[in-house]
Amino acid sequence: MSDYSHLLPSIHATVAQWLAEDTPSFDYGGFVVGDTIQSATLYAKSNGILAGVPFFNEVFAQVNCKVEWLIKEGQPVVPGPSGKLPVAKVTGAARQLLLGERPALNMLARASGIATRAKQLRDVKDRLNWKGVIAATRKTTPGFRLVEKYASLVGGVDPHRMDLSSMIMLKDNHIWSHGSITAAVKQARSVGGFSLKIEVECGSEAEADEAILAGADIIMLDNFDGPGIHICANSLKTKYKNTHHFLIEGSGGLTLDNVEPYMSPHVDVLSFGSITQSVPHIDFSLKVDH
Repeated sequence: MSDYSHLLPSIHATVAQWLAEDTPSFDYGGFVVGDTIQSATLYAKSNGILAGVPFFNEVFAQVNCKVEWLIKEGQPVVPGPSGKLPVAKVTGAARQLLLGERPALNMLARASGIATRAKQLRDVKDRLNWKGVIAATRKTTPGFRLVEKYASLVGGVDPHRMDLSSMIMLKDNHIWSHGSITAAVKQARSVGGFSLKIEVECGSEAEADEAILAGADIIMLDNFDGPGIHICANSLKTKYKNTHHFLIEGSGGLTLDNVEPYMSPHVDVLSFGSITQSVPHIDFSLKVDH
């Protein structure tokens, strides 16, 4: 598996904010336990895919603790009959271990939950031999997007655009505010130039026709049902086969439970807000060895 940690910018400031949020003044519990050197074991207590390792490492680096991983990122954690699986060892002063514990566990639980859902969707794609792309969306937690996009990659799916500056996506509000799809695409192209793709959200084949003829690079068929997206995508690909190049993305209400009918050979991308919203977290605990 690829080492996605090489993608990350400096995460020092981000992690420092997490630690400052959790201990804004006195560390009363730390006063109780002191600076005795201790070791602690990170346990996984529910099934999932491990994700968030670089952020976990950075938390404990900032409190002067050392982490030794027993399982690689991206691998499954399966507690089995005992109900808990050792995943890592953390060593340092007792009060420092406890300073890092909760921010690190909160992050790891959410990142691993996202990676787990991503992996489940990727498994459906592979089982059906669908050639398209499973993607996350920009529906992320404010201040936590880097972790959530990273976890999506670890789980085996595409992160989609990172932010408003990464790609031009014209949704219904953009179209209504500017008057028409054609006018909105023209305005967007005037500032995005050749290097940024333009995607247009379409609620009908007629809207998709307008977007394609206006020069959109990606056509998002929004809130179609499975049979409907198959029919519309096939029609568009057939109609413009020799005249226009574009990708078709399906989005809107897609989940692990309903995705299979959407995996049409005519659809290039399926994007899921559900990868980062409402996913169950994976349960981890950090226990001082004794």
